[in-house]
Amino acid sequence: MYADAAPNGGGMQPFFAISGPERQRQALVYASPHSGRFYPPELRAATRLELKRLRRSEDSFVDEIFAAAPERGAPLLKALFARAYCDPNREAYELDPAMFADPLPAFVNTASLKVAGGLGTIARVAGCGEEIYRRKLTFAEAEQRIAECYRPYHHALRDLVASTRERFGFAVVIDCHSMPSAEGHDQGRRPDFVLGDRFGTACAPGLIDAVQRQLEAQGYRVARNWPYAGGFTTQHYGRPETGLHALQIEINRALYMDEEAIEPTAGLARLTAHMADLIETLEQLDPARFAPETA
Repeated sequence: MYADAAPNGGGMQPFFAISGPERQRQALVYASPHSGRFYPPELRAATRLELKRLRRSEDSFVDEIFAAAPERGAPLLKALFARAYCDPNREAYELDPAMFADPLPAFVNTASLKVAGGLGTIARVAGCGEEIYRRKLTFAEAEQRIAECYRPYHHALRDLVASTRERFGFAVVIDCHSMPSAEGHDQGRRPDFVLGDRFGTACAPGLIDAVQRQLEAQGYRVARNWPYAGGFTTQHYGRPETGLHALQIEINRALYMDEEAIEPTAGLARLTAHMADLIETLEQLDPARFAPETA
């Protein structure tokens, strides 16, 4: 899908897609919440940024990197809407009051660290650090995005998780992301991968251990929980005591893309092949290590 193309050839719904296997063989659900490339006309009309600057918010090509999941028996959920339009890896109402022309309802979370950084459910800044909007939004605009994009995405994810747990007795969400290769001009290159399990609270230790072993065997440098420990999806869906596990995977963009041009490099094919191997490895997870706790 091109950056300015509408989902379903211009249709209004849905703003997500599920690539499912003919028969689910794995108790895993892969999710790519930030790789969407649909920038609705109302966003394009309201922004002060050209499209390429907006696209710096994307986890570009991550849905392609994990595209082997359905072939290996696991569903892949992909947001089609741009992260700059609505971010499903936040609470539903994590909003910056300075962005809005009207007062926000009392139930809105206006004080989170993500809001302070300009990266709430409706972002104030793009990945390039620049302000997105030329005008203030209305709360009704935020409500529309949450209704059209955020809620359907999470409804689909909840359904996938529930059906997976019913089938296998447990479910694992792999939340797939990418990260800039460096943060600021004075810092060196980040690790190749950052694995986030909310500091050991979102999944069984065997999951993050298995992923790290596989990635390191493939020659990658791997870190845990810094600078990314997992966002809303990891925290919300990761409840190991109930048989629900979540792990966030952040991939260094320098491995597979030109970050300035937002174009894939030759590294994309190699990385995609390695992630296919990882998906196959995770099919061998021991169910006994992921089942709900019993009294």
